[in-house]
Amino acid sequence: MTSTNPIQPVVLCGGSGTRLWPLSRSGFPKQFLCLVGNDSLFQQSIKRLLGGSESNDAPSSPYIVCNEEHRFLAQEQLRELGVDNATFLLEPVGRNTAPALTLAALAARESGADPVLVVTPADQAITDDEAFRVAMYRAVESAVEGNIVILGITPDRPETGYGYIKVTSDKEVVATVERFVEKPDRDTAQAYLDEGGYYWNAGLFVLKASVWLAALESFRPDILQASVKSWAGKRIDGVFIRPDKEAFTAIPSESIDYAVMEKCPGSALPIKMLPLDAGWSDLGAWDAVWSVSPKDDKGNALHGDVLITESSNSLVHASSRLVALAGVENLVVIETADAVLVADRSRCQDVKQIVSLLNQQSREEHTLHRKVHRPWGWYDSIDEGGRFKVKRIQVNPKASLSLQKHHHRAEHWIVVQGTAEITRGSETLLLSENQSTYIPLGEVHRLANPGSIPLEIIEVQSGSYLGEDDIVRFDDQYGRSH
Repeated sequence: MTSTNPIQPVVLCGGSGTRLWPLSRSGFPKQFLCLVGNDSLFQQSIKRLLGGSESNDAPSSPYIVCNEEHRFLAQEQLRELGVDNATFLLEPVGRNTAPALTLAALAARESGADPVLVVTPADQAITDDEAFRVAMYRAVESAVEGNIVILGITPDRPETGYGYIKVTSDKEVVATVERFVEKPDRDTAQAYLDEGGYYWNAGLFVLKASVWLAALESFRPDILQASVKSWAGKRIDGVFIRPDKEAFTAIPSESIDYAVMEKCPGSALPIKMLPLDAGWSDLGAWDAVWSVSPKDDKGNALHGDVLITESSNSLVHASSRLVALAGVENLVVIETADAVLVADRSRCQDVKQIVSLLNQQSREEHTLHRKVHRPWGWYDSIDEGGRFKVKRIQVNPKASLSLQKHHHRAEHWIVVQGTAEITRGSETLLLSENQSTYIPLGEVHRLANPGSIPLEIIEVQSGSYLGEDDIVRFDDQYGRSH
């Protein structure tokens, strides 16, 4: 195919994946996890959009719409793929998918072009990438003509967890959408399956940027006007584009479906659907992960250090230690360094209630793992008690933490591997393996790695309050100082 409209991939990277706790947490949500295969779901979505095309209309560098908090996580996972041309549109707060797509459309129109936006969530699994690409390019051909095109999933069971799309005729390759229907009960879902012409709504959209903006102006001008105001006040920091926070916070929170798609059938805006048969799953809960995972002859899907005997049809994910099962069936067992989930495989949706309880009790296990990734590396909180905490810290080569101080804690640092460049007040120290230093409470300090191998230290904190929010930053290469 040839067209004058370039293809602009848009990856929507919001969402917290609460039903995949304890592996998925708000600080490290499911799109960044390797649940199926060796790449994260986010990385898989990028590969699908950018790879394998022989068309002259190969996709442009992607737009990544993500939360400010996850920007370095997304950037690092792109670096692992060798993708260094992405643009990050950073949401200061979550406002659902309609404002997220509007940011992408405004960015795409800024140069005066009118690209076809290929919009995909970052947290879905697709097993047949080639089938996805073939469907995507067919959808692009239709979108160039001014259509809004949705990729619909052919249902294979009476699923009650998805919305459905009804088409006027499923004999056409690109069918006209008759209506959208909400998540049905089981009997209604079975009736949809028996009748035919119904497809699952996977949240995969293909449309020109101008078409999205026109549709939003028609159906939700309030979202458009607020988004335009926020975009007008944006700040650009290299590959990071930050819309104005105050204006963005004022945007009504709404999904793409509710804001526009469900209003299109019967309107002046043509909306079409293209069937997608590519082994799609939204991996919305642990039973879905079990369904798409390789299994042994007893139906068990096993990840990590797992021993199992006389057990069947279970999912076991061991992250940090040996997990053993004996004489059980239909279980989900998810082990992490600081939490273990055990659930009946038929009750995986109830995990959301556990996360709600954690939130109500203000427990950190719903937000962060024990091992926390930062733009400079990571830290692992390996022990803590009254007035002390012990961390294992790794700093990437040539990276550094912010220049900072703490009001409530002192820190002892012991170098385990590599070379540490330490700023402590007005002095600068170079420490090597087995050497140590002390940072008094209130002292301005910085830890950096000037070397070419990772720096690893053990940090022992002591003081009256050891929370992560006891940091005053004076200078930071990652834009976090305040």
